[in-house]
Amino acid sequence: MKIAVLIGKDFEDSEYTRPAEAFRHAGHRLVHLGLKKGETVTGKKENTPVTIDMDVKDARIQDFDALLIPGGYSPDNLRAYDEPVRFVREFMESGKPVFAICHGPQLLISARAIQGCRVTAWKSLIQDVKNAGAEFIDSEVVVDGNLVTSRNPDDIPAFIDASLQKLKLAA
Repeated sequence: MKIAVLIGKDFEDSEYTRPAEAFRHAGHRLVHLGLKKGETVTGKKENTPVTIDMDVKDARIQDFDALLIPGGYSPDNLRAYDEPVRFVREFMESGKPVFAICHGPQLLISARAIQGCRVTAWKSLIQDVKNAGAEFIDSEVVVDGNLVTSRNPDDIPAFIDASLQKLKLAA
């Protein structure tokens, strides 16, 4: 399956590298979407480099089977732009799997895509999640329909397991 990874500068390294490794190991292909094709964005702690494969403005939902949104400062940086927000909204509406960890739900909130959903996220987003019309669940992983969310890097194993299970069901 082909997974879109919506990523920008200062992402949380482990929230990208560990799921990406697990997805590749399971035979999935990753396509990195960002603000500018060819740009290299880096993680906020370990400076992990990621080259953007495609401008998010050129990405089409029908070309992807799932979406990964790593946390860190990346989601907040990306939600300042219309195209990443539009892409996330349309992806959520498609019913295809969406995986968001830590601060990843910031993009879902800006896309107005979680009303009525059960969601977890980094603790500073609890009120934002509630204000967006979602139910906040304090759990290492929450699966609600097509959406898989987790709170922080400690939850990565559960996040990966739930995401891989969702990919199997979508295949």
